[in-house]
Amino acid sequence: MGKSRRAVQIVILLLILVLGGYAITTSVSGSNGKPKEGDKAPSFELLGLDGQVHTSEEYKGKAMVINFWGTWCEPCVKEMPALQAQADKWKDQGVQFVGINVGEDQMTVENFVQQVGVTFPIMLDRDKNSIRDFGISPMPTTFFVSDTGKISTIHIGQLDLDTLDAQISQLAKQP
Repeated sequence: MGKSRRAVQIVILLLILVLGGYAITTSVSGSNGKPKEGDKAPSFELLGLDGQVHTSEEYKGKAMVINFWGTWCEPCVKEMPALQAQADKWKDQGVQFVGINVGEDQMTVENFVQQVGVTFPIMLDRDKNSIRDFGISPMPTTFFVSDTGKISTIHIGQLDLDTLDAQISQLAKQP
């Protein structure tokens, strides 16, 4: 009984050492799975309010502004008119806006979009796969993605018209 107990203790100690080493390595290397500026933007495949499934591939070659939001999120609601104004301003210059609503039912989102007058594509992330893939925690969070698919900037929190315009101007200038 003493030898088997000792073997179990050694196995447990080895597991602790391996897991500890893994934890230290990932925290030092910063590899937490969240995309960062300069990384390729995660892909998505989501149902749009138009009833069609949309993928990130549809927007290949276009600069994108991807905004994660919810109707329950006050800063999200406040920034929506600025997003719509910028979507109107930049639509003929190769910048695609996409709103990704997180976890709400279609009727709630449709009513909000109609009330506010949003015309850029809105997708529904009901199962929250995109929020996980993009590493979203606070909302709103907006990704500015270059026409090559690289993340230019990640903005956490409410955007105002001037900040949004400056970010998109930078995005549009990128080669």
